[in-house]
Amino acid sequence: MPDQTGPVDAGNATTTATGTTAGTTTRTTTEPRNGADPYSRDTDNAREAHFESELEAAEIAGQVTSVAEPVVARRKKRSGILFWAALAWVGLVIFLALFASFLPFKDPNLPDIPNKLEPPFGEGGVLGNDGLGRDVLARLAYGARVSLQISFAAVAVGIVVGGTFGMLVGYFRGKLEAGVMALINIILAFPALILLLYIVSVVGQSLSAITVAISFLSIPVYTRVARATTLAVAQREYVLAARALGATDARILFREIMPNVILPVAAFGLVALGTIIVAEGSLAFLGLSVEAPAATWGSMIAEGKRHLSETVWVALIPSIVMFLTVLSLNFVGDILRSRFDVKESAL
Repeated sequence: MPDQTGPVDAGNATTTATGTTAGTTTRTTTEPRNGADPYSRDTDNAREAHFESELEAAEIAGQVTSVAEPVVARRKKRSGILFWAALAWVGLVIFLALFASFLPFKDPNLPDIPNKLEPPFGEGGVLGNDGLGRDVLARLAYGARVSLQISFAAVAVGIVVGGTFGMLVGYFRGKLEAGVMALINIILAFPALILLLYIVSVVGQSLSAITVAISFLSIPVYTRVARATTLAVAQREYVLAARALGATDARILFREIMPNVILPVAAFGLVALGTIIVAEGSLAFLGLSVEAPAATWGSMIAEGKRHLSETVWVALIPSIVMFLTVLSLNFVGDILRSRFDVKESAL
């Protein structure tokens, strides 16, 4: 059919309807007739008809969007084989660290001088022996326990303490935010490794002391992440509605903001795990981590450095294990963080 345009008499209003052949575009406009009362009943009826037509168009657009949204969601869920391989490696490391005492490993601190520097898959075992004849696989498993214990404890402290500070300063703003962020920037201005070396020299080289030192340096980073996320979440409609309805600040923080802040902060914690493992390994390489003969990945690399002229695998194997662990944690953390990040477009 050809296009049709014609006036429709609606009492005191004139309604113009325009249609196309395919029926894909419908526009309805309502204008009061000259001299008509814009608040009369007939004019209200015409306006209601106009709003109904606009609502139908919005519903059609909503149906189109609802078809496209599952496709986008399915694309986001496709993590790929690399994600699952990284997750499997992280799971293997955690399993060895948790159950090293129950697995058929040799004593990681028992020397076997006659079989020192045995190559992998030989008489020394699956991954061979180090310079003192100790089993490399057993020391890797027990070293993973030290690295993961320090890193998980530091991340937990950072999330709880730093996340709380970040939420508070991001929500209340003002002088509190200025003071806390000034202190955070001062701490972050110091080189992390040098500050860590100083703290360790003061508190000592025990496992608990290393954990406290690294946990303290983790707080400023989580404070900034939680603050940035809180600034975005605090502008969402449900937070503004709760504030308009008279909800207390405590209720808004713990019922509305915290559930949406904890996921991005926890996803960032996975990436931070790798950084903390490297920091602990650096201390162990310098001889400032847990005291010998306790096994750590950094100390194994430092001990293997002495035998580089004879063989390289003694230092290479723990280096590869640390590299794959940090890479896997970063990869998994980046994917999860990209899913949980708060974006302005979602507000």
